[in-house]
Amino acid sequence: MSAVIFIPARYASSRYPGKPLVELTGATGEKKSLIRRAWEAAQSLKGVSAVYVLTDDARIAEAARGFGAEVLMTSEAARNGTERCAEGVAQLEKAPDIVINLQGDAPLTPPWFIEALIEAMQNPAVEMATPVLKTDPETLANFVSDRHAGRVGGTTAVMRSDGTALYFSKEVLPYVGNLETPPEVWHHVGVYGYRPDALARYATWPEGPLERAEGLEQLRFLENGTPVTCVAVEARGRVFWELNNPVDVARIEAVLQKEGIA
Repeated sequence: MSAVIFIPARYASSRYPGKPLVELTGATGEKKSLIRRAWEAAQSLKGVSAVYVLTDDARIAEAARGFGAEVLMTSEAARNGTERCAEGVAQLEKAPDIVINLQGDAPLTPPWFIEALIEAMQNPAVEMATPVLKTDPETLANFVSDRHAGRVGGTTAVMRSDGTALYFSKEVLPYVGNLETPPEVWHHVGVYGYRPDALARYATWPEGPLERAEGLEQLRFLENGTPVTCVAVEARGRVFWELNNPVDVARIEAVLQKEGIA
């Protein structure tokens, strides 16, 4: 099945304006922008026919073209990355079988997360899918610390026994009363896989109250009755973390140093 990767990026982030152009220092001391690191992570994947940066901002487009990325300009009307992906598909000469949305703020996404997602979508019954990762003690402590400090950190997923999503939240769900004996908490990984038809339907639906309250685009699928398949993945020793707040820069740079990522 053919697959393309879209990396949506916008400058006007409400929590961290200009985030895609924030520079992160790697293991060799070289600074690279967040969007470049996400693009380089996508380039390492096999079985993907093309990688595009999607943006409505000339500054991001110029920076992306500067390091060799193909860019598709999307409208300012796109409210989130999924709507931006729907606009991106419409610009392609031929729609792929699978569209992968790699969030531009998740440069630590391991390639096997995306490979597992593509494998899950070989099932034609899966219209939309996203990886989830069981939290390790360090990540869970960061989640809880962020919430206690009033920061919005990572997203958690609650699932049915068949792996389809019940809900996603920026709160830590289920409730963690004690970090010494926590419940099972699943970290939602910021990658999505869609069928082009599912993307087209999504673009016609209005923003729902849950999506609006949480600021989580995937909730629109659930609010409109489209199942979201959660694909369990393993960290294999790598700490996964998105750049949501300025405090996350140091967290991500620490992982780049530890993993030897230039």
